[in-house]
Amino acid sequence: MDGNGRWARARGLPRVMGHRAGIKSVRAVVEAAREAGVEVLTLYAFSVENWKRPPTEVSTLMRLLNEYLRRELSNLMRNEIRLNVLGDREGLPKLVQQQLARVMENTASNDRMILNLALNYGARAEILQAVRQVAEQVKAGKLKPGQIDEELFSRFLYTDGQPDPDLLIRTSGEQRISNFLLWQISYAELYLTPKLWPDFGKADFLKALSEFQHRERRFGA
Repeated sequence: MDGNGRWARARGLPRVMGHRAGIKSVRAVVEAAREAGVEVLTLYAFSVENWKRPPTEVSTLMRLLNEYLRRELSNLMRNEIRLNVLGDREGLPKLVQQQLARVMENTASNDRMILNLALNYGARAEILQAVRQVAEQVKAGKLKPGQIDEELFSRFLYTDGQPDPDLLIRTSGEQRISNFLLWQISYAELYLTPKLWPDFGKADFLKALSEFQHRERRFGA
């Protein structure tokens, strides 16, 4: 979800206004995904690299996240959406951790769609964590090196039990992956749009799905 800052700058507004506008796009895309029958939607909300941003911006983002979680719980329940987090939750502010735990607990039995929020997330960190866990299993004698395959390794990732993404959408015209789900998107189709995230709405999301439907997927064959 890229382009909040540029959206605000183009209008002579502070960056926080871009982030607030971006929340409206989150609501629109989540609703569109739910109506279209998408099983899993993952939103890259805050990366491990984002901590390098100015402290005031980081604190604002955390406040907006807390606000979003508090306000959206009723919508998640009404639409039978289960919230899940990809990333290191313990590195987030305590209030955010508590709000996430509350929403995840309340939505745990919802089964129409999974909404993954990638928070304090980085794909390299995720893979390294999985490698360490597998190594510990081998060291403890619970696994043999020959037992390690793609299916087993995937169980140690944050997305354990979920299908790999079919489609990766990137806004704002950027053409890079930015440390996002590197293992999982091996065969995902890419959809790049010049639209900034706050301008990306339901119609744009459906357009991306429509284009995806016309792709021929070979999976290396």
